[in-house]
Amino acid sequence: MSNSTGFYPSVRVDSAGGGVVSQAGGLVLARAVHVSGLGAGLSEALGPWRKPFARHDPGKILTDVALSLATGGDCVSDVDRLRSQPQVYGLVASDPTISRLIRTLSTAGPGKALAAINTARAAARAHVWAAAGDDSPLHGVTGKSPLIVDLDATLIASHSEKEDARPTWKKGFGFHPLAAFIDHGATGTGEPLAMLLRPGNAGSNTAADHISVVRDALKQLPAGYRSGRKVMIRTDSAGGTQGFLRWLTARSRNLGYSVGFPIHGAVEVALPRIPKKAWTRAYNSDGIERDGAWVAEITGMLDLAPWPAGMRVIVRKEEPHPGAQLRITDIDGMRYTAFATNQKGGQLADLEVRHRLRARCEDRIRNAKDTGLANLPLHSFAANTLWCHLVMMAAELMAWTQMLAFTGTKARRWEPKKLRARIFEIAAKISRHARAVTVHLAAKAPETGLLLKALTRLAALSPP
Repeated sequence: MSNSTGFYPSVRVDSAGGGVVSQAGGLVLARAVHVSGLGAGLSEALGPWRKPFARHDPGKILTDVALSLATGGDCVSDVDRLRSQPQVYGLVASDPTISRLIRTLSTAGPGKALAAINTARAAARAHVWAAAGDDSPLHGVTGKSPLIVDLDATLIASHSEKEDARPTWKKGFGFHPLAAFIDHGATGTGEPLAMLLRPGNAGSNTAADHISVVRDALKQLPAGYRSGRKVMIRTDSAGGTQGFLRWLTARSRNLGYSVGFPIHGAVEVALPRIPKKAWTRAYNSDGIERDGAWVAEITGMLDLAPWPAGMRVIVRKEEPHPGAQLRITDIDGMRYTAFATNQKGGQLADLEVRHRLRARCEDRIRNAKDTGLANLPLHSFAANTLWCHLVMMAAELMAWTQMLAFTGTKARRWEPKKLRARIFEIAAKISRHARAVTVHLAAKAPETGLLLKALTRLAALSPP
């Protein structure tokens, strides 16, 4: 098999050789850069920042950094893992060149460079989802089965005085970014849409920040999926504010939502008054009734006039697991939680399961931290904001690779650490013949067949 990957060398792959060079599996990521159109899109979008007679394309520099993060790096200098294998990754810029580009892009006019990068990301996402067909997150999306965008925040520690690093609510020091992820469901992983880097003392339930992240996230969705009930925003109780929900449900957007709702005030008063017959059995994530858990709707027991029209409030109670500490609002030895949604109809247990599955967003954040987010390596706040975008690009390339090349295989659900250990770090013998590079994958090496099939699938796809 022989392919050109745009920024990256033309390669031939077979299974006749023995393993002596690491990370030959990175070929599948390089191919994803080409097939998605991300490389070409970044090259065009960042054209205004390319100096005359420059040796390195800014788009190639950014995709190289993203590839280094996808393959296990966590700082700018880790791009050396690509530089050491030019047969696979081509010419890689030096660390000073990369640093100069990051400084140039991060100090450009307000948001201009980030807007250009996000435009390229959105175009690549639309192409990948179209190419994925039935494996796209858009497959089967309806008002009753919406595309789910999860929002969640996390804390990132800073071990030096970086710009806008602040004390956090957990008595640490660093940053408090808020991110939005697409949920791929139980058959896949997920992919990031937007990320707002914030100082460590940023509030958890700041409506303006949630609105900013959702606005950026919607711009990343294909046309036709940026408003309406086919898209649902799902958050914990930090998103359960009147300002945020009114923005989501404004006539121009009319988005669906499922957000955590606080157990205090009127809800706390209503809990002991819920009739026994109002409780129905809760479900596990697989749709089976769960022992020791029940759900009930209390919308009619609350004064919801200040909230958006059509809001429903659903409560869950369950027997606490051994050793769990109950809150002061819990009664009768049960643990209570609540959420609000504007979804019409549907069984309460199904709505509650869908809301509870927002816990997958925590996995997405953990994976992002395994892909460079745990370490914000630059000093300026603007540069670290750009770094967050590089982290998102790395996570997207892995998610798109799984969606296009590993569909129907166990690797479709693998998290970054496992992908690196089993696929990206496959060893091979690489030799150069004339202008082509031949990669000889060991025929009996673990996961070699999976990688070959993935490369074959990507070879059948065309860039936009």
